[in-house]
Amino acid sequence: MSIAANLGFPRIGRRRELKAALEAFWAGRSDEAALLAEAAALRGAHQALQGACGIGHIPSHDAPLYDHVLDHATMLGAIPAGYGWRGEGPVSLATSFALARGGRGSEAEQARGIAADAPALEMTKWFDTNYHYLVPRLNAETRFVLTENRPLALYAEALADGRRTRPVLLGPVTFLLLSKTVDGSDTLALLPRLLPVYAEILRGLAAAGCAWVQVDEPVLATDLPPGAADAMRMAWRAMAEAAPGLNLLLASYFGPLGDNLELALSLPSAGLHLDLVRGAADLPAVLAAGLPRDRWLSCGVVDGRNVWRADLRGAFRTLESVAQARGGADRLMVSPSCSLLHVPVDVGQEDGLDPALKRSLAFAVQKLAEVRALTLGLEQGEGAIADALGASDAARAARGADSRVNDPAVAARLAAVTPEMLQRGAPYAQRATAQAARLTLPVFPTTSIGSWPQTAEVRQARAAHGRGTLDAAGYDAFLLAETEAAIRWQEEAGVDVLVHGEFERNDMVKYFGEQLAGYAFTRHGWVQSYGSRCVAPPIIWGDVSRPAPMTLEWWQRAQALTARPVKGMLTGPVTMLHWSFVRDDLPRELVCRQIALALRDEVAELEAAGCAIIQIDEPAFREGLPLRRAEQADYLRWAVECFRLSASAVADGTQIHTHMCYAEFNDIIGAIAAMDADAISIETARSRMELLEAFESFDYPNAIGPGVWDIHSPRVPPAEEMTALLRRAAARIPAERLWVNPDCGCKTRGWAEVRPAMAHVVAAARQLRAERV
Repeated sequence: MSIAANLGFPRIGRRRELKAALEAFWAGRSDEAALLAEAAALRGAHQALQGACGIGHIPSHDAPLYDHVLDHATMLGAIPAGYGWRGEGPVSLATSFALARGGRGSEAEQARGIAADAPALEMTKWFDTNYHYLVPRLNAETRFVLTENRPLALYAEALADGRRTRPVLLGPVTFLLLSKTVDGSDTLALLPRLLPVYAEILRGLAAAGCAWVQVDEPVLATDLPPGAADAMRMAWRAMAEAAPGLNLLLASYFGPLGDNLELALSLPSAGLHLDLVRGAADLPAVLAAGLPRDRWLSCGVVDGRNVWRADLRGAFRTLESVAQARGGADRLMVSPSCSLLHVPVDVGQEDGLDPALKRSLAFAVQKLAEVRALTLGLEQGEGAIADALGASDAARAARGADSRVNDPAVAARLAAVTPEMLQRGAPYAQRATAQAARLTLPVFPTTSIGSWPQTAEVRQARAAHGRGTLDAAGYDAFLLAETEAAIRWQEEAGVDVLVHGEFERNDMVKYFGEQLAGYAFTRHGWVQSYGSRCVAPPIIWGDVSRPAPMTLEWWQRAQALTARPVKGMLTGPVTMLHWSFVRDDLPRELVCRQIALALRDEVAELEAAGCAIIQIDEPAFREGLPLRRAEQADYLRWAVECFRLSASAVADGTQIHTHMCYAEFNDIIGAIAAMDADAISIETARSRMELLEAFESFDYPNAIGPGVWDIHSPRVPPAEEMTALLRRAAARIPAERLWVNPDCGCKTRGWAEVRPAMAHVVAAARQLRAERV
């Protein structure tokens, strides 16, 4: 028997119901009971939908309120002091949200023992995806305790509705390796204390009659640090012994197991999941190694990270070869390559897409239908799925024949790129002198990252314009008034380099993609970025080019309002690539170069209009870094070249900025320097200037603005805290090369937080200037 299985379903809902419920609760418009009821209703609806799609193994405990790593940390009692948890018993929503968003100083929080200045946990990328997880904060003395057996509770919830599910657990070794200790101790040293808690969870599930538990250990797709292999053996031995009758599925994804394959095969699991989209190289070795017939093999043949229809015929041939090598389809699972968290829910909701493009797409619901069709083919033979195979073949053929996909002019321009187009005219030191003379900025210049709050009024005006109830002239007047108010406020606050606020922009990628050839957009294609933050990534379906200027008019209008410099604001080519669903018929490097050339034209027009500072944001630069070190150098080479291709057409006196956030950057600081931006603003507030450790062994040559305010938390840090962070930075970075700025754009914050926080940013810079006198 073969089984159609799923590893995880999108959490947020078809219409972002969970987002709405979370934000209503945070705003005080609903209570805890309403939030939990909405979350439970969504879980039930999503599980029923998966059952209707023909999925036999439906996951549970895959849909936390905020983040699955945070969910595990609170379940395991890995909660630092100051967040209102007293060391035993269930963890309150107030504590969970304080860990996620920081303490807000409310009376309700203080009554629960949550410190007003409790900082949010550090946030970083989930492997090489655009999902962000919260990093558990541990120390050598951390003790773990089961605060609540949530997998058991959610298994029982589904069972009460008549569904036997497969609970999902983040594996203990992956949990520890994704965590950080505040005292520099080894997280893996905590494993002996952690394993009894995992054993308790598994025993509870076994006692409830649960048959399968999916244990995710995606660190197996990475280069394991010393001691991790032994830790993995210890952990899996303990889990297998804790509940001998429970079937454990070892799941790894996002890449091949490679040199960790032998380790994975040796672990006492009832089944092994392989990502056969990104890790297809594992399959011959697994089959040659002779995975025992009594162990299940889960084949992730449907891409869980992109939106294109599967090549069903190719996937079915792969499954046939597996079945042949194993002597039949018995004990095979067919599934997506990874959790479907990374794709939208249902392409059937999209009524505005080009029909030809829509026929080429598969969101979560369609991917599960593909999984079911492939499983049916294994069970009943190819004839049983002849119609599905034919439809897949026809969609692929139509897409390949579409004349709109490939533009000869774009290919010719790429072929004409020269090495000189990747270089600035002079080295940084010489450019810095020219820029200082042109800009005449004070030491420790202040700026922000780009966006100001997208208030309810801004969103309502955009929606009214989209519906046609606010005409173009009225909408333009509204945007100009918002822009002018933002310029005047920045002048009054004492900010040195201004931004226009980006009120006309819906999203930092979508806004540009809508003006570029080769992009398409969905209405309901939402995916979770973190917490309640959702994005609708554009789809790159054809060659990319820029038909007309994209930002020039709004920069000119903003700059005309002030004598201070206003930055031109662009999203960089690497981020435009990674924050889109990318076509799968070209190498990603070539697509990125197409985008870089389009942005190069925009940069040149901004400079020609007199723009002195142009920021080309690359928050996703590290996101595309391959998980294996052996593959990283090639990626960094072309990612750096694409940024430089977009930025290097300007004169020495024009200052190029970039911005990065919420990832680990210390290990790629050399590549960041190679981008040769005149100034970089980078996230450091949540990590308390952890990035500065890189400067002990690397002399970063250009200017840098280490963020002093974490904008992803509603907390407003005092000026003294920002000043202390700046002093730490100034001890490593010459004052002449130090900028003062928030961590990221302020689109998601409110003016009540932004105004005082930016006042503190300016005050901190002025304090540092006074200390130099």
